[in-house]
Amino acid sequence: MKLAGQIKSVSTFKANAAEMIDDITETGNPVILTVNGEAKVIVEDVRSYEKTQETLAFLRMLAMSEEDVRQGRVRSVKEAFDRVRQRIKAK
Repeated sequence: MKLAGQIKSVSTFKANAAEMIDDITETGNPVILTVNGEAKVIVEDVRSYEKTQETLAFLRMLAMSEEDVRQGRVRSVKEAFDRVRQRIKAK
């Protein structure tokens, strides 16, 4: 995604907020808002934000899993299932 066309001043956003929000929602493309020519915030639709957060959460879990493997904190599938069966029997 090219962001050059998505950079707008905050005053432009204020003057055209409803239209720009509709566009952001329809396209899923974020808009970068500038103040005095400096990028300050990104405006994006809720669905895109939630998708980004879910992706980040997944990547964090993946990184934690990779660290567990590096640290040797792993079990074989057989051992894992045996432990689950033992817990079920204990109930």
